[in-house]
Amino acid sequence: MNITIVTIGKLKEKYLIQGINEYLKRLTAYAKVEIVELADEKAPENLSETEMEQVKQKEGERILAKLSDDTHVIALAIEGKMKSSEQLAADIDNLATYGKSKIAFVIGGSLGLSKDVMKRANDTLSFSKMTFPHQLMRLILVEQVYRAFRIIRGEPYHK
Repeated sequence: MNITIVTIGKLKEKYLIQGINEYLKRLTAYAKVEIVELADEKAPENLSETEMEQVKQKEGERILAKLSDDTHVIALAIEGKMKSSEQLAADIDNLATYGKSKIAFVIGGSLGLSKDVMKRANDTLSFSKMTFPHQLMRLILVEQVYRAFRIIRGEPYHK
């Protein structure tokens, strides 16, 4: 299984990088996981609705350029489907069973994902109705992907 996490913005916080690297190391036993960091659009604080859409559109074009046609895309979005860890594990297991060996999780920038990226997504995922920094979402996501593989293999994991 090849899993790509396509994300907007560069990660600078050492503690997040250390946590992510720990889970990436653990994941090598289960899947090939790659994180693709894409540049975020520079945007002032007070953007109009049109300017926000333009920023999301530009970031979305960068994201879409990294997704091949045979990739199953899961967009992380606040309005996405909420799932338990067991449901996420079942989804990943089903994708593998039906020959979908390429999965991409997409994390947008601070304004979210463009309409085009949402249209391209095969599925959506929300971790909460709360808003999280997109940098922190990377750590939460890699932990949940690791947990999913532990569940799939029937290995113990923290409940």
